[in-house]
Amino acid sequence: MMILIYIILILAFFYANYHRGARTLHMLQQNLYNENNRYLKWVFKNITDFFSVDIIVIGITLVGIFVIYDLELITILCMLLSSLILVLAGYSAHKEIINDQNKKKLVITARIKRLITTTSIFYLIPIVILALNTSNLHLAWILFFIESILLYLNRFVIFIAMLINMPIEKLVFLKFKRQAKSKLRKMNNLKIIGITGSYGKTSSKNILADILNVKYSAYPTPRNLNTYNGLMMTINNYMDKFTDIFIAEMGAYVRGEIAGLCKFIKPKYGILTRIGTAHLESFGSQENIQKAKFELIESLPSDGFGVLNGDDELQLNYDLKNDVRIIWIGIDNKDVDVRATNIKCSNKGTEFDVIFKGNKTKYHFETKLLGRHNVYNILAGIACGREFDIEIEELQHAVKGVKPVEHRLELKKLGDFYQIDDAYNSNPVGAANACEILGMMPGLKVVVTPGMIELGEKEDEYNKTFGEQIADVADIAILIGEKKTKPIKEGLLRKGFDKDKIIVFNDVREAYPYIGKLAKKDEVYALFENDLPDTFNEK
Repeated sequence: MMILIYIILILAFFYANYHRGARTLHMLQQNLYNENNRYLKWVFKNITDFFSVDIIVIGITLVGIFVIYDLELITILCMLLSSLILVLAGYSAHKEIINDQNKKKLVITARIKRLITTTSIFYLIPIVILALNTSNLHLAWILFFIESILLYLNRFVIFIAMLINMPIEKLVFLKFKRQAKSKLRKMNNLKIIGITGSYGKTSSKNILADILNVKYSAYPTPRNLNTYNGLMMTINNYMDKFTDIFIAEMGAYVRGEIAGLCKFIKPKYGILTRIGTAHLESFGSQENIQKAKFELIESLPSDGFGVLNGDDELQLNYDLKNDVRIIWIGIDNKDVDVRATNIKCSNKGTEFDVIFKGNKTKYHFETKLLGRHNVYNILAGIACGREFDIEIEELQHAVKGVKPVEHRLELKKLGDFYQIDDAYNSNPVGAANACEILGMMPGLKVVVTPGMIELGEKEDEYNKTFGEQIADVADIAILIGEKKTKPIKEGLLRKGFDKDKIIVFNDVREAYPYIGKLAKKDEVYALFENDLPDTFNEK
């Protein structure tokens, strides 16, 4: 009988560990395997998760068993109770994973598989010892108690497993790095363009690829693969001998990261989108952000070129440390090399004229993309296209065919209403652009947002300003998360926004049926601005 109970309890432990571990592995992966201590910061930011009632009950139950182990009936009942609680804990974690609206699901990579193997060894050791000593009841309870502690400290167990695996991961990293470098050396005629900036990297990258593909075979890093591992994966797995141009998005959280990426792939050309306050918390200051982004331009060879934004004061005022040729783009600044004028935006898209320095002719362009900020991205693509000998007519055709980037001011019909999906990573400039675009739309205007994060000590100030911007264009404001959105609410009320038109939900999914009801009476345009990273959790 006791052997059967042991088996039930062991299976319950594995069930709970499997589902709790999946959530932890997902967060470790999202935090780039603790790069710059991001995972540990997430763990301690969510420290209250450790006060889990189910795990505490299991611990108390097991201690109780240890004290009264000689009463066999009570022991069996306690073991079955522990098994039930473990199953419920595992099921709860499983439901949480299912209900999470994650931008990025856990990807079962080779590295994750190695982590699962190492972590499993930790949990198997007490079980193996127990299997060899099934008659020793005292030892059994000690082992079960250790197993409960390991389950309770799951986030640290997986972190320790990651540290143990580091020598292996280093060898794997060096292997794939050598493979990627070797592949790049063999592609003698490959043009490499680096793209970085505080915002707009992914949009600029995809727009540039669409434009250059009118004449060349241009391959951009897929999705958000903008780290060292992401670039290696792109080179090793996706590029081939037919690729003419490699467009590498480069992300960073601290100074030196972009310089390291440039040393690895050696771009000859570079585009700097905009410099702002994104990831101010990790960079420490705007000056650090400015210097970090210019690491790309300062890594370019003298026979290459960099594309800079002449409407960005942080780019105009920077003292460049190399002699690479610079092509300036802009809208407001008239003294640039490629300038857009006569910009007209609507719910159908954007049209504008382009003037090249030294040429008085105005060339008309049309795009399905929304907003002035996308004009900057298109200008960067046009500037590169001209340098790569693409004719104006081809560029006009390419720009007209540029596809909207998913979750970045993507206008789509969703049931009974129009959704302006700008869910991916909001920032002060992007939020202002999104509000401006919403203001151009007809009908009832709604904003759905949880606000902006990772903006350091100025975060509340930026969110208050965002609230004021919403008040200028929206009829209804739907705030996601009462605590997090207080600054936005303050900004709304400061602008005299009707407090009865401010709706607060705990989950963004509650907003959809609410907007659906509004759409039965009016034509509704709903801006979904930011949905927060998967690692964020409001407490």
